[in-house]
Amino acid sequence: MKLYALAIAFFCHFTIMAQASDFISTNVTVNTFVDGTLTFPNEAKNPSLAILISDYGPIDRDGNQNFQKNNLLKKLAEGLSSHGIAAFRYDKRIVRQIQRGRVDKTITFDDFVTDAISIINYFKNSKQFKNIYVIGHGQGSLVGMIAAQEYADGFISLAGSAKTIDTVILEQINKTVPGLVNESEKVFNVLRQGKTTDSFPPALASIFNKDTQPFMSSWMQYNPQEILKTLNMPVLIINGTKDLQVPEDEAKQLHTAAPNSSLKIIENMNHVLFTIQGDDLENSKSYNESFRKLSEAVIPTLLDFIK
Repeated sequence: MKLYALAIAFFCHFTIMAQASDFISTNVTVNTFVDGTLTFPNEAKNPSLAILISDYGPIDRDGNQNFQKNNLLKKLAEGLSSHGIAAFRYDKRIVRQIQRGRVDKTITFDDFVTDAISIINYFKNSKQFKNIYVIGHGQGSLVGMIAAQEYADGFISLAGSAKTIDTVILEQINKTVPGLVNESEKVFNVLRQGKTTDSFPPALASIFNKDTQPFMSSWMQYNPQEILKTLNMPVLIINGTKDLQVPEDEAKQLHTAAPNSSLKIIENMNHVLFTIQGDDLENSKSYNESFRKLSEAVIPTLLDFIK
């Protein structure tokens, strides 16, 4: 009786949005911070569930933000559900805040981790799914591996960095404005102590302004390689040879950190999981080209791992 009541309560949270031949898509409200879409395979009684966590920025449940519409998360979710795997994708909490015109400037990286853990627990408590896998893309890879530690049955990194965010930013600064590296290192040293500072290069205000410093401070505390070592579950690491943001070598570093993990390098795939045959200009433009299909290898690789 209790299980029946729980199942009824669980599905009462859903509003049916669309029905395809292979799956049903429904809206789900997990809590006051998380709204998303669940794609549930038709006729599946107890499928596995993939929770999709997005990359850096105010990204919505489909994988889009301003000037970047590619429907990455939607394509992943529907691709999985067409082959018997349920999938949940969601708006990052900042998306709702932007829509309401009230952005919380105190938001931190740890808030994203809290949201991911809440989602995992929500679906675990529903008793509707055989296993729960976390799939993190870009920044979502780090969020996902932290959240998955004690709560999920498996973890998949899609184009996830192997480096701390301060290391990544310093490398980018060294390539573009090497004269500002020393000043930037001083800022990171302050942030590493959980403090803020007014002393930063004006040219890098978009990175170091006072509003973003608490978020950056919480983000840089986490080393992806060290966290991945702690995961006692199946792990899959995927990257593409045309990724402009996360070189395939970083996927290999993650794999080295977790020797029991599986590694898949997909030829000609870029950061948003599209196949790129041309140059960097085509690659960059593809981020805003929703008509593109995912690399043909992505969904089969995910299915092989989950099933």
